[in-house]
Amino acid sequence: MTLDTEKIRRDFPILSRQINGLPLIYLDNAATSQKPESVIKAISDYYRNSNANIHRGVYTLSEEATALYETTRLKLAEFLNAPGSNNIIFTRNATESINLVAHAWGRKFLFPGDEILLTNFEHHSNFVPWYMLAEEKGIKLKVAPFNGNHELDLQTFAHLLTPRVKLVAVTAMSNALGTILPLDKIIEWAHANDSVVAVDGAQATPHMPIDLKKLNCDFFSFSAHKMLGPTGVGVLWAKNEHLEKMNPFLGGGEMINTVTVEKTTWADLPNKFEAGTPNIADVAAFSAAISYLSDIGMDMVRGHEKELTVYALKRFNELSDFTVYGPKDPEKQGGAISFNHNRVHAHDVGTILNEEGIAIRTGHHCAQPLMKALGVPATARASFYIYNTNEEVDALIDGLKRVNKVFGL
Repeated sequence: MTLDTEKIRRDFPILSRQINGLPLIYLDNAATSQKPESVIKAISDYYRNSNANIHRGVYTLSEEATALYETTRLKLAEFLNAPGSNNIIFTRNATESINLVAHAWGRKFLFPGDEILLTNFEHHSNFVPWYMLAEEKGIKLKVAPFNGNHELDLQTFAHLLTPRVKLVAVTAMSNALGTILPLDKIIEWAHANDSVVAVDGAQATPHMPIDLKKLNCDFFSFSAHKMLGPTGVGVLWAKNEHLEKMNPFLGGGEMINTVTVEKTTWADLPNKFEAGTPNIADVAAFSAAISYLSDIGMDMVRGHEKELTVYALKRFNELSDFTVYGPKDPEKQGGAISFNHNRVHAHDVGTILNEEGIAIRTGHHCAQPLMKALGVPATARASFYIYNTNEEVDALIDGLKRVNKVFGL
């Protein structure tokens, strides 16, 4: 079976836009996805009909708002095959989720001389918080490199995984190259080493099935806005054994049990980590995004992107003046392709494509250590999702063929 992309595209109002008189071709899904009508409507419906603060009121609006908010938590538990919903914490984004772990777990359980093992694939969100913690506490950061195929060098990773490594922080999928990391091996090896594993799932969760029971990591973070949901909503899933021992990340209302001048005690999970009034409307609307993806099926989402990636890589072979990065293996690569013209800067390539109504991302993709390892300052990146088509890939390739003409090469 294949996705009915024509039907899907009708659900996304923004895809009817024109840019420079041409149909919008949106290929920056690794940065954020577009939103279906059902999500847009859910935000509006909340403010029109059920706007109230949650967990506090006994009146109808508050109970409705609370039910909408908590329904999303329950849906996420099912979507992720998580063992229960009380260990699902809502944050602002994946970045805040990772920072929560760094502050509330890392500060308490990591000590001078301990080591954190990262990879060269990490987004700054899964690098900078650990760098800050390492500077503060005298912890050593180690980085596992990629091999010649732009896959994780497992031999070096295993060599770096010493008894001093107390935390392995790793992305499930590279936002810059699309490389899918072998989490099963990483987590198995890390746990055998008595290391805790924090997974940045921001790129993987929108694009493939996630089974947290099977994955067995300790922390898992992602954002709503990359998977059809609103901005301003992040998720942290963590094992109860960690959350129960961690101190709260933020203090204030809702995260307490009792407050006296002498002593404050914390609320039960998940409230312990959700201080203050949360982003109720967007969490409620995220439910519609989860339903949309669940109705399609994440196996279908992954299958569609594999087909697009295979087709795109084949078309890129026509471009002799471009270098393509990443594994170039659809089993090991998500729907993101990074590339560079051999003589034209990525930003200029992106500008030329914009003239054709094609939106891609250019720059270091918040992955400067990766760019340094590649030996380039930046790349251009096209990233796909459920509403993209082979015809849009064709338009991308045609646009890239214009680069030589524009520059007289």
